[in-house]
Amino acid sequence: MNATPPNAAAAAQLSADYERDGVVLVRQFLSAAEVAEVRAELGRYIRDDLAAKPANARTLEADEKTVRNLWRLEEHNEWFRHLALRADIRALVAPLVHGEPVLLGVETFNKPARIGSGVPYHQDNAYFCQTPPDVLTVWVAIDAVTQGNGPVFFVKGSHRGGMLPTRQSGVRGNSIGMAAPSPVPLADQFCGLLAPGDATLHHCQTVHHSAPNTTEHSRLGLLFVYRGSHTQTDAALKAAYTVAATATPPA
Repeated sequence: MNATPPNAAAAAQLSADYERDGVVLVRQFLSAAEVAEVRAELGRYIRDDLAAKPANARTLEADEKTVRNLWRLEEHNEWFRHLALRADIRALVAPLVHGEPVLLGVETFNKPARIGSGVPYHQDNAYFCQTPPDVLTVWVAIDAVTQGNGPVFFVKGSHRGGMLPTRQSGVRGNSIGMAAPSPVPLADQFCGLLAPGDATLHHCQTVHHSAPNTTEHSRLGLLFVYRGSHTQTDAALKAAYTVAATATPPA
């Protein structure tokens, strides 16, 4: 894989689309072989390592046994940290975060078949709490993402509206959401339908959400989060997030 656009014109177009929409789609961000490697390492980590990790390394689904999220993989797994720090990925991200990319996190949204829970309307900076909001998430599909298994819907251009009012959601793994859903109809939102290896890159203020997975097909996503090295923690955002995460740990 080479995540860097093939030429200067393509890179400029990607940046322009990102600045306008707050979300862009990159096909074949990971190759089929790399997707297989990610899947194998995630399986090994869950099987061999996860039980010994701290409680905040995972969120479980309502059955209390199936993994909903893996958190802080950059701390707990050197393989994933190395992947997220690859030069080609950092080169792709750098102009979008307006500076030197700093890795904030590596995590998963597993959304397992039949029981994968939904994600309420939210903006990621309610969790990341950075100012200026030069932070993005690379959302890589490890499974195919279809209309039925809980794709992420993004409200294009919403990142330009700043941070919107929040409320505690009570959802484990997504403890702080928007006080009200977006008024933009679902049909007018961008639906991230992805083949394995495809990725979306979205701004930390882009409004997004997803439905539960009631199908027989899992919808595993691997996420890399980066901020520009110039950003700082916003105390007000951090205080609101801390209250929400304390009420519904771990995140």
